[in-house]
Amino acid sequence: MASRSCFLPRRALAASLRLLVLAWALPPLSGQTADSRFAVPAIIGDGWDRADLAASGMDATRLRALLGTMMDGRTNIHSVVIERHGHLLAEVYRKGKDRSVYSLFASNRDFGPAGLHDTRSVSKSVVSLLIGIARHQGKIGDLSTPVIDFYPEDADLATPERKAITLADLLTMSSGLAWSEGGEGPDDEHRLYWKWSPYRYVLSRPIAGPPGRKWNYNGGGTAVLADILARATQTPLKDFARKMLFEPLDIREWEWMADLHGRPLAFSGLRMRPRDMAKIGRLVLNHGQWQGQQIVPADWIAASMQPRLETGIADFQYGYQWWLGPVDWHGRNLRWSAAFGNGGQRIFVVPDLDMTVVITAGAYGDPQIGPRVNAYFKDIISTVQE
Repeated sequence: MASRSCFLPRRALAASLRLLVLAWALPPLSGQTADSRFAVPAIIGDGWDRADLAASGMDATRLRALLGTMMDGRTNIHSVVIERHGHLLAEVYRKGKDRSVYSLFASNRDFGPAGLHDTRSVSKSVVSLLIGIARHQGKIGDLSTPVIDFYPEDADLATPERKAITLADLLTMSSGLAWSEGGEGPDDEHRLYWKWSPYRYVLSRPIAGPPGRKWNYNGGGTAVLADILARATQTPLKDFARKMLFEPLDIREWEWMADLHGRPLAFSGLRMRPRDMAKIGRLVLNHGQWQGQQIVPADWIAASMQPRLETGIADFQYGYQWWLGPVDWHGRNLRWSAAFGNGGQRIFVVPDLDMTVVITAGAYGDPQIGPRVNAYFKDIISTVQE
């Protein structure tokens, strides 16, 4: 979403949808060349090893050429990390223009394996993983629990319409609350940066329709989920994330940017290394495990990746804060799950190929970057031979 944390600007959806569909249908790129050393992953003692491209079933020549094309600067892509079967296969970085969630102006930055990158709305998918952990701990009940039950002090919000909104509705962005994000004019997500009580601002929005029926992109729902997580676990979001997710994944360097009152921006503030974003992908592919340790319950991973609602964007569906869709692989229709972030941030996982593709970029608010990185993902998948 423009500026901020979503996939496409709301006001630009109609114009961008055609662009997205066309880009998604683009044929794989070919005919480019790149130095064979360009894509060799670094070994930096963070739990990753590397494997040979050809031995891992990839067309190494085509993939290196594609990566060279992706990193030529035309789309301001900053990094691509590819892992398969638990091993890094390719890793590329470049210098490019970038800006933080608070910056109005972009500056050139030189990215590499040890550097953090904004993930923007990838943060939402990480919050979903944390909700799954807390639920397994018995801290959060059934997903049919009314959201308002977590806020007994706000009795004025407990109207029959709002009592109908459940945790599941927030997870699937189908609360039925009026919400405008990413378009021209007033933006509800922007207000979350400075509101003294973000959860109350979200839950007091007008009722636009019954919950659970219509998908509407809503970072405010993620903010409420994170607040509920902190209340239920009696642990600040950052502390819970560090102890329950990042430390078990051996993710040492990360940052969760805060709002103007010092609270982490649950819906867009997470900054990570692309290599660590790939760990999130491998965690999902391994049904919540990392190196034999169960970190996120397997049933939560499965439930999160189930299509719950149509998004109205191309053929994409939505689960529990995760995007879902198809990709063609040599005539077969495979399914992917993904964490999306504004500006071109992606964690794609393809279970049938046991593969993760991470892309980061700096094209924040550009309606063309989403279709382009999605098309590049398709190109990468086409280089898998077996």
